[in-house]
Amino acid sequence: MNSTQAALRDEVRQLAEEAFRCKLISGHGDGEDIDEYQIVYQGKPRHISLEQARFFLTNLLYRSGIH
Repeated sequence: MNSTQAALRDEVRQLAEEAFRCKLISGHGDGEDIDEYQIVYQGKPRHISLEQARFFLTNLLYRSGIH
């Protein structure tokens, strides 16, 4: 994993943790592949790329008025 990918994963983890604390998602964690992340949203686990996860979480937090 290169440093850019590691930084993106850290950013996604922080966003996911904030969304989890605000009860916007019910779980999160590393995906099966190195370039994906798992987010449990509306009771369904979703395995998505790191870039998509960042976009999804940022939008979710923004829509909820947190960011």
